[in-house]
Order: sequence, then structure tokens, then C-alpha cells
Amino acid sequence: MSHPRLRTGILALAFALGCTAPAIAKDRHALWTIEGERNTVYLLGSIHVLRPGDGGLPPALQQAYADAEQLVMEIDFDDPAVADPVALLGAMRTAAALPPGTTLRAVLGPDLPLVESRLQEAGLDLDLFEGQAPWLLAVTLLQVELARRGFDPTLGTEQRLAAQAATDGKPIAGLETPAQQFGVLAGLSLPQQKRFLLMTLDETDDLDEQVDELLGAWRRGDVAGLARTLSDEYERFPELYGPLTVDRNRAWVPQIESLLDDADDYLVVVGALHLVGRDSVVDLLRQRGHQVEQQ
Repeated sequence: MSHPRLRTGILALAFALGCTAPAIAKDRHALWTIEGERNTVYLLGSIHVLRPGDGGLPPALQQAYADAEQLVMEIDFDDPAVADPVALLGAMRTAAALPPGTTLRAVLGPDLPLVESRLQEAGLDLDLFEGQAPWLLAVTLLQVELARRGFDPTLGTEQRLAAQAATDGKPIAGLETPAQQFGVLAGLSLPQQKRFLLMTLDETDDLDEQVDELLGAWRRGDVAGLARTLSDEYERFPELYGPLTVDRNRAWVPQIESLLDDADDYLVVVGALHLVGRDSVVDLLRQRGHQVEQQ
């Protein structure tokens, strides 16, 4: 992956699938609708990176895009700062800066040889990360491992829709900023960040099978399978996955509700694992009295 953005659902959540998804009706999708008084708001669960052979978006998702006059994504793809990968990487490294007097090698401690060896296998030099927090290593390693397997962020759901929106003149708004996304991981304690890094090293060993299972569940609209993925990861690392999922879901719901007061139809695109399970965006909206229907 070349685009240095925190990608909930791929970089942080989608690497510990340990169950076989049940059969689901073929016409189900990671797509939900809410009807306002004068409009429709579509909620689309995205996969942030895909491979050339994974194919295009299903027709139902394309139709939701066609119906919408405006798009809302996790971050605003119309923002020039988001479109500039150099500026975005700079912001990410700033967010990952260690406190003065703290070294990465000291934080890694006895796990330094393991981390350094895995970085070398990925073609990375630990010296490039001196002064940077362990979470940045974790994100970078996942980017490299996905890229080695042919995954490309320009083929992901958001990038495809954003490119089409630019052609069609459809505006895009963001639910949060990149700085807020980076701040989730930066807010972890250094021991928690180190644990996140070591989990990442462990989970990349069987990344191919895990991602294939995730993609299969997404394409089938297998809400139960996706929810189990989230539940498994939450149990392993609640101090990370709470802020990554539930806290952000709660911040997004009022923004999504406000769209129901408009006359325009909207397509809201967020990582698929934000829309499944307990305290998901869909669940929270239903708790607030909205009828949210899977398509």
C-alpha cells in the first residue's frame, strides 16, 4: 500500500479471521439504507484496498453511487492535503513522534532483534524509524505486506468512488480528519503500541488466507461473519479496537443523522467493520429509532 492513511478494516481490524462464514443469500451486500422525509442515505461498508483481480464494485453499490448527489467518507478526498501523499506522510510521522529522550530501540527492548529482522525481510531499515512510535512500524509493515500481495489503495472502494465523483462533479465530505485517525493509535501507551506491533508481526504470517476470507464475507454481505471478525479482534485488544471502532462510530452517528434533514441523497462510505455488530453505526442508528435496512 502506498497511501499512508490509517485504514480501519484492513490495516488494523481485518487480519484475524478464524472462522468459516455461513452461506448467505447472493443478493445481499455490505450496503444499508435509511429513509429520510425527503431523501435516502446509503451506508456502504468499504474495503480500503483491493487487487486488480478482485473485480469492480457490485451493481448494487454502483447504483447507490448513481442515486446519490453527494458522498461522505471517513476523510474528505476533496481536501488537497489528503490528496498529497507527501504532506499526509509528514502528518503521520509528526503524530508518531516519540517523546523527547525516548528511543524506539529502548521501547522495543528485548523484542528489538525480532522487529529488526522482520523489517529487513520487508526491505525496511529500522534506522528510518528512529524517533517514531511503534504503531507507525506496524502500519508501515502492513502496507508493505499488502503491496507485496498486489493490493492497491487506488483500487479500493473509496478511491474508485472518489475518482468517479471527481469526474461527475459530486462533492465529497469527511466525517473526520487524518489527524484524528492518526491520533487513535498515537493515544495508546507505548507498551500498548509495542503489543500492537508484535500482534501485527504475528498476523502477517497468514495474511493471504485472512484477507481472502474477509473479502469473501464482504462480497456476500455476510454481516455475521464480518461481526465475528470485529468481535475476535476486540477481545484480543479492547484498548485499541474500542477507540478504533465504537468511539468513532458514536462520533459519526450524529453527522449521519443530520443528512436525513436534506433533500439530496447521500452515499456514506466507511470501513465495512464499522457497520456490523454491537455498537456499529447501523446498530447505534437503530437504537436511536431509525429503520436501517440491509440491501
